[in-house]
Amino acid sequence: MKSLMKRPEQKSRWLDPIFEDFFSAPSLFNRWDYEYSPRVNIRETEDQLAMTFEIPGMNKDDIKVRINDNVLSVSGTREDKHEDKDGSWIRREIMSGSFCRQFTLPNTVDTNSVNAEYRDGVLEITLEKREEAKPKEIDIAVS
Repeated sequence: MKSLMKRPEQKSRWLDPIFEDFFSAPSLFNRWDYEYSPRVNIRETEDQLAMTFEIPGMNKDDIKVRINDNVLSVSGTREDKHEDKDGSWIRREIMSGSFCRQFTLPNTVDTNSVNAEYRDGVLEITLEKREEAKPKEIDIAVS
């Protein structure tokens, strides 16, 4: 059984289910997970590997994409733009902070042929496959 007193900053977290029911909006995040980590979809075609990251609320200059020793790193910092001048938060689900997602790339990827595009809160990275890794079709002559 999980302890409700997992970390010191989580003392009042046992009230969260009450507020979830009250506001009728289930949490998209595990209530014990306080680190921001953008979600990613990865798909493979015959010619490329494509990665799509959800990174809303950031400027493209705040996102870094790097490849080093066949490891793709996507990092950045999303700032909390809401000040706590008046009142107190009832619920906070919009995550902020620094993140770094790393993925070991397969040998089939050409790390010199990478394209990254950020638009409308979505980062799309496409990595072309090496020619020798692409499927080949061979015509067979029937005699």
